[in-house]
Amino acid sequence: MSSLLTERPDVAAETATGNAPRARTRAADLDGILAADRPRDLPAAETTAGGRRGSPVVRRLLRDPKFWIASPLLAAFVMLAMVPGFFTRVEPVDCRLARSLGSPQAGHPFGFDLLGCDYLSRTVYGARSSLTIAVMVVILAMAVAVALGALAGLAGGAVDVVISRAADVVFGVPVVLGGLVILALQEDRGMVQVALVLAALSWPAMLRLMRIAVISQLQTSYVEAARALGASRWRILRRHVLTAAIGPVLVYATALIGAIVAAEATLSFMGVGLQLPAISWGLQLAAAQTHIGQAPHLLIPGGFVMLAVLGFVLAGDAVRDALDPRGEA
Repeated sequence: MSSLLTERPDVAAETATGNAPRARTRAADLDGILAADRPRDLPAAETTAGGRRGSPVVRRLLRDPKFWIASPLLAAFVMLAMVPGFFTRVEPVDCRLARSLGSPQAGHPFGFDLLGCDYLSRTVYGARSSLTIAVMVVILAMAVAVALGALAGLAGGAVDVVISRAADVVFGVPVVLGGLVILALQEDRGMVQVALVLAALSWPAMLRLMRIAVISQLQTSYVEAARALGASRWRILRRHVLTAAIGPVLVYATALIGAIVAAEATLSFMGVGLQLPAISWGLQLAAAQTHIGQAPHLLIPGGFVMLAVLGFVLAGDAVRDALDPRGEA
């Protein structure tokens, strides 16, 4: 009620002149308009037929086979990155040349690499570098895309034109090619440097999604009702637009993590990504490329890259289907 009084001077005036019951009635009617026009998938929870409360988005997600395929994959990779000691107790730097290119054996199921290092340990610890870079890239790119996309969609006019054209320019540069050129000019290439370069090339697609979603939400009836109440642009954006517009960006960001994992591995494989003594799947594949015929087990990190990409792509598809308001509740 108090927020409506501050946003509608006429309601506040009726209250001040002693016509409080009429003011409360009008405020309640306006609240009803907003509640009726708001999309049904926005509330965090609703009561099911059996009396339990649960989000329709969550229910659709739990019924999606893609979610149940992606979940164990992503859980495994998160554990690889966060608690590598759970999977191997061998240090990745415990290398002995006498074991060079040794085949899988008891206690060393992935065999050994060219330097005689335990390949399971190197692969497990390589997940941390690849996933850390991917998460850093997505967080940075998403922050830029959400901020600039919301600004472009809300402000319109010259601001929208400038931001959109800048995004088009960056979008025209392929991520791997741009990363190859930029990183080749740097002498020191750690996780931060690689993540910053990939983030600088990865935000335009998310910005487009955010801009389109904001423009679409601004044309909905419940936003028009909020505007009629005198709500400021910032209040409309924060309370009515962002919650609905962020969905497509989250879907794209989930799949983008897998794409960045593949991009980092590609750049490291080509010699312009991470540098030794860093451990990553791309560096492992780069070292293995001339010895694959002699030791096929050296291709194992490539399988981890494919599974990571598959897991995040399937997760993105599952989230997209769950957020689709046309889906069954």
